[in-house]
Amino acid sequence: MPHYIHLRNLKFHAFHGVMPQERTVGNHYVVNLSAEYPIEQAMENDDLAHTLNYAEVYAVVENEMKTPSQLLENVAYRIAQKLFENFPLIQSLRLEVAKQNPPMGTCGGEAAVEIQLNNDKTSR
Repeated sequence: MPHYIHLRNLKFHAFHGVMPQERTVGNHYVVNLSAEYPIEQAMENDDLAHTLNYAEVYAVVENEMKTPSQLLENVAYRIAQKLFENFPLIQSLRLEVAKQNPPMGTCGGEAAVEIQLNNDKTSR
């Protein structure tokens, strides 16, 4: 049975987008992720060494959010690839990057991209 670690409602100010205004003023973003990870040892041993360190995962997401991209698809993919690279035991990821109040002719709302990827190195 798969087990998941979730980080939800991670908030950032970043400079992603196609419009010049988005690249200079920036916007607010929310990231949600679910990582399939073997946590059986952590459940039994209560030892951080046997699970994902939330702070380390957050640091990877934060670092990738600092690199501007035109498309949310690219941001999400880069985050996922870095997480697979830094945490090779992650088996799969579900990742959403949402832009708050995007410049699309309305006040409020959000535009989001959600991706689901398997780690090629741990695929069963």
